[in-house]
Amino acid sequence: MSATLIISIIIAYFLLLLVISWRTGKGAGNDAFFLGERKSPWFVVAFGMIGASLSGVTFISVPGWVVDSQFSYMQMVLGYLLGYVVIANLLMPLYYRLQLTSIYTYLENRFGRFSYKTGASFFLLSRIIGASFRLFLVANVLQLTVFDTWNVPFYVTVIVTIALIWLYTQRGGIKNHHLDRYTSDLQHAYCRGGLYCPDHPFHGPVHGRDDSKGRIR
Repeated sequence: MSATLIISIIIAYFLLLLVISWRTGKGAGNDAFFLGERKSPWFVVAFGMIGASLSGVTFISVPGWVVDSQFSYMQMVLGYLLGYVVIANLLMPLYYRLQLTSIYTYLENRFGRFSYKTGASFFLLSRIIGASFRLFLVANVLQLTVFDTWNVPFYVTVIVTIALIWLYTQRGGIKNHHLDRYTSDLQHAYCRGGLYCPDHPFHGPVHGRDDSKGRIR
């Protein structure tokens, strides 16, 4: 796949996000983002939950991890399954009964402000670290697949990636629940569709592995 085609796909996807943001971002606020105006169909939310748990790290590194760890990766899959069961049967009824917007409100009401601040701080720290690694991965992949071909320095790739993220958030990506929901759904659909693309590199042998183990079945 050529560098021009890759960057064209990225631009088209980003423009699609901006169009959705423009169509759905009017009057968006914190309540709309967290509660979705209580109008989101359950199957759309369920599909988006899977998409929200995926990232560039998942899409790029997990196939190699599965090759190395074999069936032990199923522990992660089963953990997600059990986690969703706990959320559906324990946390969601609690949220509706206490009219909560965030689990941290429950921590404050149940255990005090110190617990609320501690839990929120650890959440922010984990998000910052995770987002930093994802940003590095995305910029590195763009550098290797696109910008190295055009002799663009790595720091320029990072600046361009951050600029796109900033533009996305300024167009309503933070407070726009509908955009967040559609983004998760699109991400899930595209990641699954990419795996079945006949030209996807995962359909070929993995470097350093024999052909019988190096293919995604």
